[in-house]
Amino acid sequence: MPHTTPAFAAHPREMLIEGPTPIQHLPRLSENLGADIWVKRDDLMGLGGGGNKLRKLEFLVGAARRQGADTIITVGALQSNHARLTAAAAARAGLACELVLTHSKARDDEDFRRNGNVLLDRLLGARIHPLPADADAAAFAAMRRDELEAEGRRVYVAPLGGSSATGCLGYAACASEIADQERALGLRFDRIVLPNGSGGTQAGLVAGHVALGLDPGRVQAYTVLAPLDRALDTTRRIAAQTLQLLQPEATLDADAVRIDGSQLGPGYGVPTAAMHGAVELLARLEGLFVDPVYGGKALAGLLAQAGALARKAPTLFLMTGGLPGLFAYRRAFD
Repeated sequence: MPHTTPAFAAHPREMLIEGPTPIQHLPRLSENLGADIWVKRDDLMGLGGGGNKLRKLEFLVGAARRQGADTIITVGALQSNHARLTAAAAARAGLACELVLTHSKARDDEDFRRNGNVLLDRLLGARIHPLPADADAAAFAAMRRDELEAEGRRVYVAPLGGSSATGCLGYAACASEIADQERALGLRFDRIVLPNGSGGTQAGLVAGHVALGLDPGRVQAYTVLAPLDRALDTTRRIAAQTLQLLQPEATLDADAVRIDGSQLGPGYGVPTAAMHGAVELLARLEGLFVDPVYGGKALAGLLAQAGALARKAPTLFLMTGGLPGLFAYRRAFD
């Protein structure tokens, strides 16, 4: 199992997830698309409302504890799922938490500013530093770290999305978890489809596949944050760094990272008609919710490619969580 393999045992880890998240078949969506669609329910983690960032935070909080930190700081957009889950992980670990959150140029309604993840950040006791959209959040976080350390605190700064090589070990471990579940189910997924934001979830899965001797090309993402060229460069870099932590002698082929740019639309966090339709279709056929920023756009990409999916070759969609975002984007669904 991923939790006990030597490659991961060398890295400190704070256990935040109860166990493997389930893989479930989506029979009505499969029938609708004429394909065989399954879902990996990383939205079902218990802490902080669940979501993919908890896998990264297991290793980030582990690193923070090893360094003796009493405070964790991270950065993100105002409705960041990573920020919410960092606050939840800090609460569980007994660490103070500060969130440096930049406002969106795309939305400024009351729901977006006060509901969704922002509401939960406050309930979790995080100190929020709101910044304008064009501010340098990383520079502010570094300045805040220096201020706190001058007061005698010990601070760990987690990157955007938790997407450092250390954080991405969480999804390298998830690659092993999926392989175990495939063996138990007696099938092999032809594609693993997911959103690509800060790049770390895909980078970890790719590195994990390479380390396991599996084909990383089946991990296929849709960029929801950066233009395609930048998303490819970032994800390749982080995947290579993550692989070095697992197998220093291994190398990463350039074509190991596969990303599609067709669903980004006008930009990060900006709703699209395809996203809207995908969110509603999954809810009405399967009673499941994906968020409008990440999962909704990746699911829209999967739907757009449905005709190319072989009925008997199963596809796995990674549900990364982010349900609170639906409440922040209420007006997008009016």
